Amino acid sequence: MYAIVKTGGKQYRVERGQRLLIERLAVEEGANVTLEPILYRSDEAVFDKAGLQSVNVTAKVLAHVRGEKLRVFKFKPKRGYKRRTGHRQDLTQIEVTEITKGKAKVAATEASAAKPAAAKPAPAKPTGGAPAEKVPAATKPAATKPAASRGKAKTARGGEGEGASGRPKASKPKASKAKETPADGS
Repeated sequence: MYAIVKTGGKQYRVERGQRLLIERLAVEEGANVTLEPILYRSDEAVFDKAGLQSVNVTAKVLAHVRGEKLRVFKFKPKRGYKRRTGHRQDLTQIEVTEITKGKAKVAATEASAAKPAAAKPAPAKPTGGAPAEKVPAATKPAATKPAASRGKAKTARGGEGEGASGRPKASKPKASKAKETPADGS
């Protein structure tokens, strides 16, 4: 008999008596933790939502530890860029104490589902006569045009009309397109 549980964004296959390291839990050492089952397997497999509500996976927190140091080195050639950092993950060591499939949770779920929905008061509707007062809708702020449509576009370095080096571009004189008319007037 085993179960697959989800905790800390990861999934683990657990059996009774198994010890494992998981992402840090905000629970004191020695406390019991209930893990969320995704699949339960003994004689038959249970993986539907209704069946998993009756599965209970309990674990005991043994210790809070830190994982081994991971070294991260970043390097970009020909640019003089080197960075070395490290990271140690916070972990919790647990031991799975029991995996049970019972009817305790199912009975509580059925009792809450049996409550009539009519017990909630219905929202009051305006009756005939004067029309209900309308509340003005929230106004949206005026949309602004993107930078490219406002005229000069900014370059990647941040300046208007600048080259890749960050210096202003030299303006070139524009060629005159005036028509030349012959002096004799023809």
